[in-house]
Amino acid sequence: MPETDLFEVMYSAGSIRRFRSDPVPDEIITKILDAAIRAPSGSNAQSWVFIVVKDPEIRRRLGDVYRKASSILMQLYAGAPRPAHMDEGRYERFMKAVTHLFEHMGDVPVLLVPCLKASLWTSASNLPPDVKSRMSNTARIAGSSIYPAIQNVILACRAFGLGTVLTTIHAFFEEEVREILNLPPDVLTYALMPIGYPQGHHYRVRRKPVTDVACLDRYGNPWPYRANDS
Repeated sequence: MPETDLFEVMYSAGSIRRFRSDPVPDEIITKILDAAIRAPSGSNAQSWVFIVVKDPEIRRRLGDVYRKASSILMQLYAGAPRPAHMDEGRYERFMKAVTHLFEHMGDVPVLLVPCLKASLWTSASNLPPDVKSRMSNTARIAGSSIYPAIQNVILACRAFGLGTVLTTIHAFFEEEVREILNLPPDVLTYALMPIGYPQGHHYRVRRKPVTDVACLDRYGNPWPYRANDS
């Protein structure tokens, strides 16, 4: 693995949706998974499960589910305005990449499905009602135990010259995905990530400036310092 500055990796780990057919060595996938499990998890439970899909037929079936889910996503896009921070050309390139992956998810050499066991608070049903009422958001916060690991996957892929993107629309048909992967009842999927060598090149990610999205002390009071690369 070449030495790459951490911030350079973060600043250039853009979403990749077009991939070459070249196989990804198992030793590199192993290093990526090992990077994933260095992430924090709630109560250090480490209740994650990573399904690495290399079998062509299973990839094809997951690709079919993803393509079917894309029709729902496109209906959502159809009713949404173009983001103000993206000009027409940039938005058109984005949408072309998105629709390309709709048709080719099953062709990517490796598909990674990060999952989480839903068994951390198995005794929650025995808690007093006033305590259980405070736990209504547990489904929303569960992602905190898997998405840091997913970010490590993204960064590790970039460090090895690979590309990936975090996608979630497969969850529109979660039961079909569960059947394909033979998942037990307590294991839930949180992402479907294609991993491969990019057809193009990595690029420096452009984002809104920090002053537009960060606040000091309270909402509506912008963070006053602008980063040089924003």
